[in-house]
Amino acid sequence: MTANHAPARTAPIDRVKTRRIKFDFGEPTPMVRHFANNDLVFSHLIATLSMSFPVGEELFIRSVRRYSDQITDPVLRQQIRGFIGQEMSHGQEHRRLNDKLVEIGYSTRMVDTILKGVQRLEEWLPQRAPLAMTAAAEHFTAVLAERILSEQEVQDMAHDREVKNLLMWHALEEVEHKAVAFDVYKAVGGPEWSRIVTMLVMFGAAFPLIAAATLVSVVQDPEGRNPIRVARGVVATLRGPLFKGMTPVLLRYVRPGFHPSDIDTEPLLERWRAELFGTDGVLVDHLK
Repeated sequence: MTANHAPARTAPIDRVKTRRIKFDFGEPTPMVRHFANNDLVFSHLIATLSMSFPVGEELFIRSVRRYSDQITDPVLRQQIRGFIGQEMSHGQEHRRLNDKLVEIGYSTRMVDTILKGVQRLEEWLPQRAPLAMTAAAEHFTAVLAERILSEQEVQDMAHDREVKNLLMWHALEEVEHKAVAFDVYKAVGGPEWSRIVTMLVMFGAAFPLIAAATLVSVVQDPEGRNPIRVARGVVATLRGPLFKGMTPVLLRYVRPGFHPSDIDTEPLLERWRAELFGTDGVLVDHLK
């Protein structure tokens, strides 16, 4: 993954923009159960993440919108509008994918239970805490997104055409708006120590929760009752190109003075804006 360090800078005002888009899951070829690399564990992991996105993105929108009237910088205000529009579109399309996943046999029960717990926790947290959580979560998703955009091997693991299209679009926009929640948090006086502690807590909690939800989903699969196959799938996923070596990249966030734009992703964004939405872009015909 490319991660060149550069001075912190604000993204151009026109670079966090909402794209109205629609994917046709299961068309023209019916969607198979193990749609990601024909791999049991990896398919259930991607399904688990997809099922968590709509509710998670609603939390992100609420946390940023809550402070939007305190932001005076016109560039950041414009970026907030783009961030909210992008996250709303992500939630809408992932709901449509999730409906298809349920249709082909995936269960949402474990993810729903975890998300309900997160929603209850949000009600009890100090008001600025969800914004700190959003800034940290956006770093998680930006790191994953950069890997998706950078690694051909990761892209090839999405055998289903429309799932791949969704992931590439979502990844592009996650990198585009990676600094928005962070900048809002800093603009409203969010302390550095709280930003760092929030990431450490989320880092410690997120992976066990994702792993638990994925494994519960796997064992409900008729093909997921072979412990040797499951164990091999877990090892292959952790050693695969999406997650291998990710911890040091994620933990850059806890460095005092860190800013998401310290990681220069602009060349990557320029490439994929052209490939996906340029004149002959792959996803131009998906735009509404």
